[in-house]
Amino acid sequence: MDRADLELVLAVRQHGSLAQAARVLQLAPSGVTKRLASLEARLGLRLFQRTTRRVSPTAEGETLCVRAVELLQGFEAAESELREHHQEPAGPIRLAATFGFGRRWLGPALADFQARNARVSVQLQLTEQLPDLAVEGFDGAIWLWSAPGERSAEWIARSLAPNQRVLVAAPAYLALRGAPTCLADLSQHHCLVVRENGGGASQRFDHWRLFCAQDGQTHHVAVRGPLSSNSGEMVRDWCLAGHGIMLRSRWDIAPRLASGELVQVLPEFTMPEADIHWLAPYRAQIPRRIRLLVDFLAQRFREEPWRVRSISAGESPGSHRAR
Repeated sequence: MDRADLELVLAVRQHGSLAQAARVLQLAPSGVTKRLASLEARLGLRLFQRTTRRVSPTAEGETLCVRAVELLQGFEAAESELREHHQEPAGPIRLAATFGFGRRWLGPALADFQARNARVSVQLQLTEQLPDLAVEGFDGAIWLWSAPGERSAEWIARSLAPNQRVLVAAPAYLALRGAPTCLADLSQHHCLVVRENGGGASQRFDHWRLFCAQDGQTHHVAVRGPLSSNSGEMVRDWCLAGHGIMLRSRWDIAPRLASGELVQVLPEFTMPEADIHWLAPYRAQIPRRIRLLVDFLAQRFREEPWRVRSISAGESPGSHRAR
């Protein structure tokens, strides 16, 4: 059985007529009749019931038609992929990303990708609200969480890099208030809270969910403090100025940790679920330029270029640099 046989049985089923199938396939009616009879003889099965009014598939014929659709789609996908390998990737890519990660890490990566693929254009929209990607015409998003539950069946998700949120403070704050030695101590400290956009009325920003590497458990802790903001950058600036303890992604504060401007406290506790993901609307065939971009970003971020050895409370910046 070859591709022409599959196209023949589908045409006969679709039009319910050997003569009409012959016209669509640009074949002589007698040729269609002979080819169908030959196929049925080879298989030892009757694929279609013929009446004076209509030709309709038998149960065996319907099964073959279902498989024929799948096989022909596979042929088309393979041919399209082979054609793409002989062509330079071209066309627009429209992306969404959060402001912080988009500016600091994604923007430079996209510029490098576009420089390597001159016929590709990249449109990046920075936003704090994850768009409805398909409705708003985005090819994908680089986001710090996986697809929301209500979208998980509609979107494709791929993890690009792990990312942890860690507890940090400025040395000046720790010199004044001391470093917490256990999770319960956080209730006695000024904690700087990010009130992220999109949180529902029931979302508690003053509760941190932290994973402990020592006991393998997730712990919930209530925190409080006089300063909070919907801007992570604002909270980071307050922390640098010595106003309290914050929970922040490593990709955002790695240079500050390396320099000693920020110090990690309670290093055994992290919030690990803010991993970096590629999210995209489901499509049967993904353009080559999109596949190349996702692979490029996965390679770029796999080694977590933002991850450096952090300074913990009790260790001086000078002693860190001397090692």
